Amino acid sequence: MSDRTDILIVGAGLAGLFLALRLAPRKCTVICPAPVGQASSSTWAQGGLAAALAPDDSPEEHARDTVLAGDGLVDPVTAQLIAEAGPLRVRDLIELGVPFDRTAEGALALSLEAAHSKARVARVAGDLAGRAIMEALSEAAAAAEHIEIIDGLKAIGLLSGSKKNVAGVLVRDSAGEVSPIYARETVFCTGGSGGLFRITTNPRESRGDAVAMAYEAGALVADLEFVQFHPTAIDIDRDPAPLATEALRGEGAKLINKDGTLFMPRHDPMGELAPRDRVARAVHIEALSDGKAFLDTRDAIGDEIEEHFPTVYSTCMSAGIDPRIDPIPVAPAAHYHMGGIVTDLWGRTSLKGLSACGECTSTGAHGANRLASNSLLEAVVYAARIADRLKGSDLPELDDTAKGISPPDLDDATLQTLRARMAAECGVVRDGKGLAALLDWIIEQAEEFPAGLVPRALVVSELIVRSALRREESRGGHFRSDFPDTSDTPKRTFLYKGQAGPVFIDPPTSNA
Repeated sequence: MSDRTDILIVGAGLAGLFLALRLAPRKCTVICPAPVGQASSSTWAQGGLAAALAPDDSPEEHARDTVLAGDGLVDPVTAQLIAEAGPLRVRDLIELGVPFDRTAEGALALSLEAAHSKARVARVAGDLAGRAIMEALSEAAAAAEHIEIIDGLKAIGLLSGSKKNVAGVLVRDSAGEVSPIYARETVFCTGGSGGLFRITTNPRESRGDAVAMAYEAGALVADLEFVQFHPTAIDIDRDPAPLATEALRGEGAKLINKDGTLFMPRHDPMGELAPRDRVARAVHIEALSDGKAFLDTRDAIGDEIEEHFPTVYSTCMSAGIDPRIDPIPVAPAAHYHMGGIVTDLWGRTSLKGLSACGECTSTGAHGANRLASNSLLEAVVYAARIADRLKGSDLPELDDTAKGISPPDLDDATLQTLRARMAAECGVVRDGKGLAALLDWIIEQAEEFPAGLVPRALVVSELIVRSALRREESRGGHFRSDFPDTSDTPKRTFLYKGQAGPVFIDPPTSNA
């Protein structure tokens, strides 16, 4: 393994591999902590990829749905950009061998998901889209001569050069050895932060490390209070929690309590296909009550669940639940982080030498509440844009004098306490008292470490909680029971690291 590379991609999920493939013939190196396709949220994505592919659909309608779902905080330019590029990127994936489902006539079979006005989600075998996409990309990347893939390496810090530019990363290998990898351009494609919460559909290792590293290096970050909780994680006491895809509700599955009573009509006039934040709150309320919450697929899907949704079927059966006969117990789970490292329309961050793509970013595409299946879409659209920019760029000279710091990981006992408290006090429903108590506890834990060496999990959690405490309204995935109303003036949250801690920036009162 060389400790020098031209372009270094941190992360081997959908964003990282699609970017690497698109860079051809420019050489690049991809690093990841686990073998490609493992410990990746992309692999576990069930719903698919949203794009305006049907004759009666259009990018304008897709962008409009994206803006509406984002509850006032989506950048309409970004929404239009990803919607217009969506069909092209789906075709790219088809050329790479992704076997999207087809109708009897040979057209792509498109699913309806929550808050979409049209069926526009391309899927594979019902709920195997993420796995199928990652298998196709992994095979193509392994065969590509311009890509070097190195697994067993975890990025633990950015290398900063004399001109304050990013010049690569510090990595830790499986034996615990720390070493630098110098790069002319570094691209974070590291996923989200669901592992900070006790119940999550993300890999447990997804704890927002990239956001912490970028923030500590001085990057602008945004909207960290907006965490999307998927309303229908399968509640069978597994960590991470397996997912019951939203496509089930698109096919007519209903949410019921233990008495078999439909409860969504009491919570939202849109019922099961309301935006995710509203469905998640309804499920949360029911799950805390004696009624519990279940997803009933028996009438709408019946025996066809085994063939059409094999992942959900096999997961349920492994837990002793036959979804053809019994309803599926569900609970909300931390699923997607709308906030992250701020980038422009070409994936540049505010730090020279650092780009970012996928869930670790805040591009303005998701606002306060991500539209279902827009995550895979955003990842491939921005990966393509970053690749197109870097392929023709004159990158800076390699700076092998750059230095970095490597904070320790949080011990497991404290991490599990953090996850439990983040779920309880910064979860689906929040209030000022709980958030303030959680913030005090996080600060107390952080004070046990020297300045600059605070574990990444505490850094990111503190930023999420501070942002949630500062937003005294309810909007999208952020619901404050003490401030249940939505402000008339939507504002995003921007912050960076100052000498005394986080510095918040008040943006203009628009989709800034």
